[in-house]
Amino acid sequence: MRAILIVLGIVLLAAGIWILAGHASVPQTDTLVQIGSAKLQATHHEAVPQWAGIAGIVVGIVLAAIGFLRKSR
Repeated sequence: MRAILIVLGIVLLAAGIWILAGHASVPQTDTLVQIGSAKLQATHHEAVPQWAGIAGIVVGIVLAAIGFLRKSR
């Protein structure tokens, strides 16, 4: 359990840093024109909100700290 907390905390910390650096985006597809079965679609990328990166960093630090401070049995 201790190792899982440490690994999960480090992964969340890295993901939060990645988001804050501006490298994370979510693709969205919009239908511009539809005539019958033919569609004209446009895909654009929206940035992931910065609050998600900050939350990932905070939760990652807490989980990693709990994992490091927990005693092995």
